[in-house]
Amino acid sequence: MRLDDLRPHIYRTRDGGKSWTRIVTGIDSGATINVVREDPKRRGLLFAGSETQVWVSFNDGDSWESLRVNMPATSIRDLVIKDDDLVIGTHGRGFWILDDITPLREMATNPTAKRAHLFTPQLATRVRYSMYTDTPLPPDEPRALNPPDGAILHYHLASPASTLTLEILDAAGTLVRTYTKGVNPDPDPRAEGHWPDWWIRPSPVLSADPGLHRFVWDLRYPRPKALSFSFPISAIPGQTVHEPLGTLVAPGRYTVRLTVDGQVMTQSFTVRADPRVTTSVLDLRAQSALSWRLWDGINRASDGLAAARSRNQPTQPWTQLMQRLTQLMQTVDDADRLPTKAVRDASLKLLADLDRMLAGR
Repeated sequence: MRLDDLRPHIYRTRDGGKSWTRIVTGIDSGATINVVREDPKRRGLLFAGSETQVWVSFNDGDSWESLRVNMPATSIRDLVIKDDDLVIGTHGRGFWILDDITPLREMATNPTAKRAHLFTPQLATRVRYSMYTDTPLPPDEPRALNPPDGAILHYHLASPASTLTLEILDAAGTLVRTYTKGVNPDPDPRAEGHWPDWWIRPSPVLSADPGLHRFVWDLRYPRPKALSFSFPISAIPGQTVHEPLGTLVAPGRYTVRLTVDGQVMTQSFTVRADPRVTTSVLDLRAQSALSWRLWDGINRASDGLAAARSRNQPTQPWTQLMQRLTQLMQTVDDADRLPTKAVRDASLKLLADLDRMLAGR
């Protein structure tokens, strides 16, 4: 570059430096290369940083293609692979992170040649999306997105899918969550208040279009059939979700099942506890189990409330019980720790009251 040669120059040797081959096929003619790195986990997967973008090669440099995606044109001065992430240092001291490059590691098997392909998920970490406890983050506060909070799932479709379903199952094969083709709408609490749209996280979309897709499961059961939903005071622009949320699953093994026009594909993955949390896995499982029982109780109470309304029976006892169950579920799920004995006892008592009410006692 300092000699007015702006062409890309990358050379490869296979004999310890006795001979070299120029490997720049696919790279723009004016793309000066500043850095080249090989993935330590998949031989032949290369990344190169130029004065405008990042390039990737799946065949040890025989050919290259752009990996720019949504990154602005900027000078890439260095890059490093950290676990499953690609970290990119730019001129001006800014850096970008491409979370989860595990699908790129599978490209050597040519998965995109199939009608549909479900990639092997990476390890998922049980992290809560927001730890704010006070007023919303000001929209003009400098900030950057964290990695997606949940299990990152990738799939590729060679052509549009007429029917598409993504399901999550636990280690026992019990269905935890189901998503279907298109937008999977969440309850909309905006009719009960005034919240600008730009605060709110969009509902998850399971795309049936051709191409490579990323879908994030939030590591939760579906939302319960609560009486109402609202947004928390600890809001994050573009990432605020309404509450109550579904039960947070316990650490363990899970399976993602993708069905594309009748073709079924499965992959297993692990959900681990937040490394910063010292609570034992057994206690986290006990917490999740109690939260799930309360979640199930809310849903059963909701069904009972609907039945009472259809028979013109008094509904106040139902609504009061649902409110208390919802409050307890949120208390149980509020932190990564075993609920106190008082909370456990109150939960069991409310669930027993629900059983008696449903039995008509």
